[in-house]
Amino acid sequence: MSDATRPPQGAAGGSEVRHPHHNKAIALAVAAAVGGFLFGFDSSVINGAVDAIGEQFDLGSALQGFAVAVALLGCALGAWSGGKLADHWGRTRVMFVGAVLFFVSSILSAIAFGVWDLILWRFMAGVGIGIASVIAPAYIAEIAPAAMRGRLGSLQQLAITLGIFAALLSDQLLATSAGGASEELWFGLEAWRWMFLVAVVPATVYGVLALMIPESPRYLVARGRRDEAQKILADVLGPDEDAAARVREIEHTIEADKKLEEQATLRGPRFGLLPVVWVGILLSVFQQFVGINVIFYYSTTLWQAVGFDESDSFMVSTITSITNVAVTFIAIALIDKIGRRPLLLIGSAGMAVSLAIMAIAFTQSTGTGDDLTLTGSWGTIALVAANAFVVFFGATWGPLVWVLLGEMFPNRIRAAALGVAAMAQWIANFLITISFPPMLDRFGASIPYLMYAIFATLSFFFTLFKVPETKGVQLEDMESVKVERRARGTAATTR
Repeated sequence: MSDATRPPQGAAGGSEVRHPHHNKAIALAVAAAVGGFLFGFDSSVINGAVDAIGEQFDLGSALQGFAVAVALLGCALGAWSGGKLADHWGRTRVMFVGAVLFFVSSILSAIAFGVWDLILWRFMAGVGIGIASVIAPAYIAEIAPAAMRGRLGSLQQLAITLGIFAALLSDQLLATSAGGASEELWFGLEAWRWMFLVAVVPATVYGVLALMIPESPRYLVARGRRDEAQKILADVLGPDEDAAARVREIEHTIEADKKLEEQATLRGPRFGLLPVVWVGILLSVFQQFVGINVIFYYSTTLWQAVGFDESDSFMVSTITSITNVAVTFIAIALIDKIGRRPLLLIGSAGMAVSLAIMAIAFTQSTGTGDDLTLTGSWGTIALVAANAFVVFFGATWGPLVWVLLGEMFPNRIRAAALGVAAMAQWIANFLITISFPPMLDRFGASIPYLMYAIFATLSFFFTLFKVPETKGVQLEDMESVKVERRARGTAATTR
């Protein structure tokens, strides 16, 4: 089982044999990925509300940025604790906890009487989203056949993009119906409050699904519930793969891990952590440091700055989110065919170029902050470059990082390592989100986008030299995965 390059069971020479039983795996992956929908919805619902919140509570740019970004600190806490809770309580129970937190916080955010209690409820929402962001990729990786794991893991990002689209669309519809996000809509509540309130619908759906789907086979085996695990695996693998043999393989890895309990730690020789954990952390950080969430958190404000009115800005943001959904299917189609690393490298190069073009375009702007303007052909160039950036991100780094985080870690540290990597992602997201408004005020948009372009360039070289290829590798074999730098004919372990 140490050969990390062997074809997965049910495949020969890398060609996939699809069985009807795999439809059950797809259904379970879709159900788990609803957590990604909550993630996307919550991260973008603030987009349409941010200016109205700033106006109603008379916020400066720093406090307004914090009100937007504070949920991300909650996400970091939820991600850090979610992996540990999942090992003790099980994946599905922790999913339900995340749904409840998000449900309650959506109601309380909608009726917030001041910025400080809004910040508290947004933090609570973040904890629920952070939990979902960790559990969904782990659950999907553990339930999926190896030959389909990349595509099923990509459903997490597809759900995130659908959540972003749904949030921006609902923001647009609510703001348009009220005549503006700050205007009163129904029952004496302003439109921006309804933007938060509608989140109770996906939260309810996610909670119900969490109660219906079966537990992860690996968690069940670890708890001695072997027969339940075998039945679930038989349902998702089909007759071409031996469910009993897979259970024995999981048992073997669990027993091996128990004998090496002192190694079931994230601690290692590289600045206190194992190299593979640093790879996961840096994948997460680069995914956020390219500035993708600036597009989705502040796009309405940004497009107003370059000449669109509020309604047109909502429309442009919604079109961008549709693009983000559509290009995710590119990753789903290619990830198990050409692999993870080639797509990441293509994405890094495309993002670097498009972000550099945006930086150049905004050198032609006048004013800063709310007075920023960009007219003529430069506005069109910036709009095209922004959507090109979304295309490259949505087809590569968006879905692939979540796939890699769900599958690249050895079994004995998967939940804990995924929690740390996801926590790093949320902290990086927070730093980018909270830094953009003051940078926009002081420097305009050119400097931030130049900074994101530099990080996109660095992500290319990081992927080239440090990220392993995991296409078709069984989860039980991840211990032996190495980074292959074929151009040099050498391999470097990431463990």
